[in-house]
Amino acid sequence: MNFSRIISLLIIYPLIDLNFFAHISISQNSPQYFLDAHNKARAKVGVQPLVWNQTVAAYALNYAHKRYGDCNLEHSQGPYGENLAEGYGRFSSVDAVNMWVGEKSCYDYGSNSCVGGECLHYTQVVWRNSAHLGCARVQCHN
Repeated sequence: MNFSRIISLLIIYPLIDLNFFAHISISQNSPQYFLDAHNKARAKVGVQPLVWNQTVAAYALNYAHKRYGDCNLEHSQGPYGENLAEGYGRFSSVDAVNMWVGEKSCYDYGSNSCVGGECLHYTQVVWRNSAHLGCARVQCHN
């Protein structure tokens, strides 16, 4: 079985949001696709667009390579907020972001909390104080 793993890291410090990407041959997994998918969701709720940050992307890629052998979706416990996704076949960066944004229906803006399900991946994508993005994608060994 082939697993595609995408790690999206978003720092939650004011005005900084970082994500990293591993360049691979599929164009839908380019940094611009990661960035556009995040910014589309952010525009819908009126928060500033993100910009790509290579430092965070390098961090994400390094961590993704550490998970290459076991494919476990474990957070890095590093300095950035992060979303992890797992998919099969042609699972792309846009698929991962859309999966996280799909949690929007479980987010209650009035109480700023999740209701009726998980929404923390969604809140990472649209976190108001994030400004930079960096993502990575690897195909797992197993």
